[in-house]
Amino acid sequence: MTRQKRGMYILTIILLALFYLFIFALKKAGLINKYTLSVLRLVCINIILAVSLNITVGNLGQITLGHAGFMSIGAYTAALFAKTGLIPGIPGYLTGLLLGGILSCLIGIAIGIPALRLKGDYLAIVTLAFGEIIRVLIEYFDFTGGAQGLSGIPKMQSLGLIYLITVLSVAAMFSVMTSRHGRAVLAIRENEIAAESTGINVTYYKTFAFALSAFFAGIAGGIYAHNIGVIGAKVFDYNRSFDILVMVVLGGMGSFTGAVMSAVTLTVIPELLRQFSDYRMILYSIILILMMIFRPEGIFGRKEFSLTGFVRSILKIEDDTAINKRGETS
Repeated sequence: MTRQKRGMYILTIILLALFYLFIFALKKAGLINKYTLSVLRLVCINIILAVSLNITVGNLGQITLGHAGFMSIGAYTAALFAKTGLIPGIPGYLTGLLLGGILSCLIGIAIGIPALRLKGDYLAIVTLAFGEIIRVLIEYFDFTGGAQGLSGIPKMQSLGLIYLITVLSVAAMFSVMTSRHGRAVLAIRENEIAAESTGINVTYYKTFAFALSAFFAGIAGGIYAHNIGVIGAKVFDYNRSFDILVMVVLGGMGSFTGAVMSAVTLTVIPELLRQFSDYRMILYSIILILMMIFRPEGIFGRKEFSLTGFVRSILKIEDDTAINKRGETS
């Protein structure tokens, strides 16, 4: 790791810590109410969901519509484990999230091995069907609460803990997808035949990306279950999968920064438009349509926001300004 890259990582950590301290200060000052805090927690959950789906859709280049199914597996696993009371408190909460992620990952592998042989619309239809099968099975079994859902889940609404999990999850996904494993996945997206001819195990890396995406979707589901304390299978239907996919497409397929920005935007905008209850979804749809017309590749496309590039651009502007001033005085 170069000195400059290490410095950027340290600067990123400092900025993330300062952002949380800013929110914490506003909360202590009474400038943020419970409703705003609930929106911020939902933003964190949607960030994990959008970034995790971006691995499959953006980096692997395969459209999947069953992401809400993996979220539901994580939610119910974490909720059922918490209700047993085997490990109380934060350790039990973290253990439930990990179990939810692992079970989602295993089911993702079981689904991904046969499904990823397909491409395009066929893969989208199959993953959509699997997502609906998971939802129907949840409603069928009694231990999941059936169609009435599951209630009495121990709540964990600590914004600091959820924020930390979100940061670590995004950092982990970004690190994996910028490693040699991530470059192999990107090679498959660009040209599957060429990637296979260079010795890349296409089946393995397709399943790897799909399972990694499912793992973090399960973690997001577990956070969601503990956040509201009551869950039902209908919350995790195909509409939820479409919402997550819209976040990925709007941010730019392949861009982690774009996925984060679009998750924040598409979570906050509907809440801001609640005062226009009769026209809220119309305005929301118009915003999305205009975005797709004038910026079809998404907010960032396949690019990432770089602190290094931002700092360099600022320094360049300052240098150009200084040069212009010297030219004028001379």
